[in-house]
Amino acid sequence: MNSRTKRRLSDAELDALARRALGAGVTASTELTDGFANAVWRLALDDGREVVLKLSPPPELEQLSYERNLLRMEAEAYGLAAAAGIPVPTLLGAVFDDPVLGGDHLLFGALDGVSWNAVKPTEEDSLRRELGRHLARLHTVTGDVFGYPYAGITGATWREAYLAMAGALLADVDRYPTPLPLPAAEIGAVLTAAAPVLDEVVTPRLVHFDVWAGNVFLDLTATPRIQAIIDHERAFWGDPLAEFVTPTVFGDLREDDPLLAGYREVAPLELTRRPTSGSISIGRTCT
Repeated sequence: MNSRTKRRLSDAELDALARRALGAGVTASTELTDGFANAVWRLALDDGREVVLKLSPPPELEQLSYERNLLRMEAEAYGLAAAAGIPVPTLLGAVFDDPVLGGDHLLFGALDGVSWNAVKPTEEDSLRRELGRHLARLHTVTGDVFGYPYAGITGATWREAYLAMAGALLADVDRYPTPLPLPAAEIGAVLTAAAPVLDEVVTPRLVHFDVWAGNVFLDLTATPRIQAIIDHERAFWGDPLAEFVTPTVFGDLREDDPLLAGYREVAPLELTRRPTSGSISIGRTCT
């Protein structure tokens, strides 16, 4: 998806939306084009506030199955994460099925920090340790069902939900032909055969599943610290071990990673080391 498939709003529409939702007009707007799913603007308001608007895609846009109603999951995740002590932007408003524009939109207080992806702080190890603590706290948040409830892809058990989630992606290959290493049916069979191990996970836990550096904002005004973790739109209820995919993207999760040390300051975490390297192959955080 690129910016041409995102929702377009005129200056007048942005102003009207802000007045309806926040009681203030827009004096300046900047579209933030880094994301792929939703249209995003940073808005300066005539009462002095700066906010971020997230607007769902046009209703006719084809999306992956799990991408339905992303902003509804994000709104829920922000509230739950904030209650658990995770630094997140302030959610100022959430409107679903907007009667004027259609679709969903969220409004947040704008951040004044910088994306971790844009800088190389000297205290990177301490920041990764701090991130580990935040992720451990996030995983204390539990739910009632596994999977993506707002996309209708769920299960009463993690095995059931995981197979439904993977099955939905494989079915999407039929709608959006994509090269795979094996036919979709063979991949599904492999996953089904291995799925009994997933029964070790018995509690749905909140998993952000997109904690790469671009979704972590830093405050660099003094000792660097994490200002906020953003973009919870792809969160799901499942196994917290899945969380370690994106903080280690393009690399291995190693036992000496400060991320793990920080996590263990808050919650137990046992992992199994590969015999031939320091990287980690499998483990269990909590059930």
